Amino acid sequence: MVYKIADNIVSPLGKTTEQNYQAVKQGETALSYHTTKWDIPEPFTASVFSEAQNQEMAVAGLTRFESMVVCSVRQALAETAFDIAAKNVVFILSTTKANVELLGSAEAQSDVIHPGESAARIAKVLGVTTSPIVVCNACISGLSGIILAQRLLESRTYDYAIVCGADVLDKFIISGFQSFKSMAEHACRPYDIERLGMNLGEAAATIVLSATPAQEDTPWAIGCGTVRNDAHHISTPSNKGEGAYRCLLPAIHATSVDSLALVNAHGTATMFMDQMESVAIQRAGLAGMLVNSLKGYYGHTLGAAGVLETVLTMHALDDHTLIGTRGFEELGVSGKIEVSATNAETDKHTFIKLISGFGGCNAALLATKTPQAEATPSRKGEPQKRHHIVITPTSVTLDGKSVACEDSGKSMLTHIYKQAIGDYPKFYKMDMLSRLGFIASELLITAEGKERFAENEQRAIILFNHSSSIHADMSYLESIKDPENYFPSPSLFVYTLPNIVTGEIAIRNHYYGETSFFILPQKDETIISQVQRAAFSDPMTHSMITGWLDYEDDDHFLADMYIMDYK
Repeated sequence: MVYKIADNIVSPLGKTTEQNYQAVKQGETALSYHTTKWDIPEPFTASVFSEAQNQEMAVAGLTRFESMVVCSVRQALAETAFDIAAKNVVFILSTTKANVELLGSAEAQSDVIHPGESAARIAKVLGVTTSPIVVCNACISGLSGIILAQRLLESRTYDYAIVCGADVLDKFIISGFQSFKSMAEHACRPYDIERLGMNLGEAAATIVLSATPAQEDTPWAIGCGTVRNDAHHISTPSNKGEGAYRCLLPAIHATSVDSLALVNAHGTATMFMDQMESVAIQRAGLAGMLVNSLKGYYGHTLGAAGVLETVLTMHALDDHTLIGTRGFEELGVSGKIEVSATNAETDKHTFIKLISGFGGCNAALLATKTPQAEATPSRKGEPQKRHHIVITPTSVTLDGKSVACEDSGKSMLTHIYKQAIGDYPKFYKMDMLSRLGFIASELLITAEGKERFAENEQRAIILFNHSSSIHADMSYLESIKDPENYFPSPSLFVYTLPNIVTGEIAIRNHYYGETSFFILPQKDETIISQVQRAAFSDPMTHSMITGWLDYEDDDHFLADMYIMDYK
């Protein structure tokens, strides 16, 4: 387990965790109704910073998003005493779209629109000297960031981790969720029988973790971090809650159910997501457990959600309080869970955080002040690369041998699909990053020479790149930039998350293991190896499809991927 030594939440409700907690405890909400903001034709309810708040957070030379992150991290670090510039410190930024509001603008230079380069700018201002890691895992990004930090600290790759989850809103994001018909016009009602959809929110939340506990008090400890895919659909959750269920089991097995104060769940107030979570929680043996959602106070804060909601729940339990689910009145899900709109008292200090997102990804962790069993010892030896593929716009090399292919660039990928695969028409619906990753994985699995569904149900998919989903981003931007020709498309918007490719591979192969996507300032084999080894610390992960996967445009792309395992 690893230990919290500091935290901060910056949101429209306040610039400290204490201000945020007191506001939520009193039932306040940051949600407000908007009719013409960002020239979006449909009204919506969201939590957004005021202009005065943005000005207060502004840091010279940084964007609004970057300033928000720096503001939160600096306030958290004020509670610590370690040397932030030391080589034993890692900075992890969890975000879905980073500087998305600058896409298509005159300011949209590469160091702004690429999340890894933005993270490097932030790290430099903060004084962090190690290379930052961006976690871009859709809605679970914040929790994925904490789980990555947990693994890196438990292996003593680093001694301290600064994890910040953050996202800002703009027309790009609001219109995308509206295209899915998943947003409620008015305040959301998680788990309620009359829920109509979600709200969105802006926030930055930071948690600082240490490999060793402070001596003077009983710290919050974090363990049993698990990420799983439900291998069902890239935008619709499994009706059995398969991925969430599999995430919950390690946390439940590590503690007694009686010790749990609650499950702080995702609770977006969308019809299928709330239903799925309730089924997963009941399946995992937590029927009757208190479940709460914080979306009625903040909306869904995207990359910040996992960090913000974990930190706020810790502070609430420190105050012996169970926060009520704002907007809830009558249970509207089939899973046997308990939900209350009102606060309650508790003397328990253990909870499970659960979250799910696009691409079929799910994550959960256990947070506690109660001593737990020691972590499972790490594996001995080194994982081995079994097969290796490199695809560029002009060539394909598999296990060191050139593969004959026609054409080049985008046309080459279509030719490879027709000649070597040909049985998965969904290929033609994918964005180009997903097509590239799909073809690379198919050729790797063919080289492996095994039945597709044999032995590898728990196989992980861990991918890295530099430019995120920029090719899909620009395609979606074209659909919304002209007010006279405004047609936000859900089929385009869903691929503006780079982790969708991991979901596509998982669905194709019925892989229920971890799926994660990381963005780096540049290709860095040392960082890639650290993250891969950290993923192998999950006792269920024995094999992974992993490597570099980047698609900047039709003439600049690279798949440098391989299968790694301990077999």
